Amino acid sequence: MVPESIRDFFVTSGSAAGALIGLLFVAISVAAERLARAEAGAQRLRVRAAAALTAFLNALAVSLFALIPGHKIGPAALAAGIVGLAFVLAALLSLIRAHQVRQAKLGDVVFLLLLVVTFVIQVIQGVQVIAQPGNSGDVNTIAALVVVCFLIGIARSWELIGGPSIGLTHELTALVRGHQHGAGEPAEDESR
Repeated sequence: MVPESIRDFFVTSGSAAGALIGLLFVAISVAAERLARAEAGAQRLRVRAAAALTAFLNALAVSLFALIPGHKIGPAALAAGIVGLAFVLAALLSLIRAHQVRQAKLGDVVFLLLLVVTFVIQVIQGVQVIAQPGNSGDVNTIAALVVVCFLIGIARSWELIGGPSIGLTHELTALVRGHQHGAGEPAEDESR
């Protein structure tokens, strides 16, 4: 049973998930040419698009089922978590088939691992809600996982459209390289 105090969260997250899925469809249609290519890297883009859609659909399904009176959030979280895990397995098999596992970027691996962790916790929480429907703590954890799915979906969507990536590791590496490059050059005479 979903506590009344968190019902508004699921109303809002269901609406947000629907809107984000619509925007993702627009982003996919804009990036359709890049997604359709047979070249290396296109499969990683397709996996990113599917990961975003999976995360948003997970948030949508759990949120909508949470709004149905009765004990629906546990089975919905369990089913959506299992579907999510199946997606991650399919994504990995897809990358293996396309011989792109070794070429996958660290960010892609981290996101897939984050999805696995999210979906495993969701499956566990779904089972716990089914076993103990009155435990609002498990429902709150599922709500937090919905937020995590939004964050994963947004990040994957950003990468899909080719949004700029300004990561701390990348920027620190560039700064060190720039400093080392600058140290090897003769200093300019400032008196000129």
